[in-house]
Amino acid sequence: MDVIFLVCISLALAISGYYLSQRSCVNRSQPRSHDNVSTLESDTPSELIIIDTNYPSRIAQRREIIARHPTTVHGCVPEGVEPVRELYEFLLASYLPARYPTMFTLQGNKAVVNTAMGSSHPVIPPADPLQALRTLGETVEDDLFLVVETPGGHRLVAFACCFPSGFDPSSKLGRVLAEIHEPVPGYEKIGGSMERFFARLEVGKSVKRINWSVTAQEELFNPVGSHAEDPEAVERDQDVDIEKARVRMELQTLTRLPRTKAILFSFKTYLYPVRDIKEEGLGPQFADAIEGLRRGNAPGMWTYKGAVRWGKSVCEYLRS
Repeated sequence: MDVIFLVCISLALAISGYYLSQRSCVNRSQPRSHDNVSTLESDTPSELIIIDTNYPSRIAQRREIIARHPTTVHGCVPEGVEPVRELYEFLLASYLPARYPTMFTLQGNKAVVNTAMGSSHPVIPPADPLQALRTLGETVEDDLFLVVETPGGHRLVAFACCFPSGFDPSSKLGRVLAEIHEPVPGYEKIGGSMERFFARLEVGKSVKRINWSVTAQEELFNPVGSHAEDPEAVERDQDVDIEKARVRMELQTLTRLPRTKAILFSFKTYLYPVRDIKEEGLGPQFADAIEGLRRGNAPGMWTYKGAVRWGKSVCEYLRS
């Protein structure tokens, strides 16, 4: 791993205000160590899908996860069929060949060849939306959620999510934002503004943010177990195997599709050993950020994020 990139990643985690990619890391907002998400920032089309050196291994993992857990990691309701088709066409026939021309090569107007993985897919979406979602899930590393506006709120109508962190993505299908985020502390205070923000999002004006957490295990596929919703039912201050503890960062993006007007919520997951953060000399800053979860706008985040279990052990290690 590039040392400079690791330092940038670690700083981003510690203050939740840094933009992340394999090519750049630029401080674009004031440090806010008490939050586990950065503020929303405008994004550029070229950053919608980021491909880095992890791509082959991550895609191999995604293929295996889709084969083993198909109903958990992808799904679609009838209202999602057209948004899935639009996203499939956009990514395979347009975006990927233009953005990464050495990796994705068009064969006329019939197929796109993924030279990195030795696979080929038609550029016309299959009739079965689940097949289209499987292809997308095995082609891009980002997890993909499609949301449409309804009278009752913005509703999740399709998804391909191989790297969930502490939630079962299939349980969210068909639900509106308020229902999806019901377990999240403080969401009731911002739910209305989130709905209005989604409604105002314009085509061609994507936004991004960074979300971070710590997990006590190394797996990217984690559909259960990270979030602790009941403070009384949690085993507190558990001993953590630092060799397995990971800092998990999601670079999240919101993009409106031009034809169906559906919103694509996508995120790329980065996973790094907690030990690496300490070895780069950033342990105390990151420990402060973790403990800051108690003092944010939603203090319940300390429990929800599971810090009630691992926070003491990890912070002691980071400061040792």
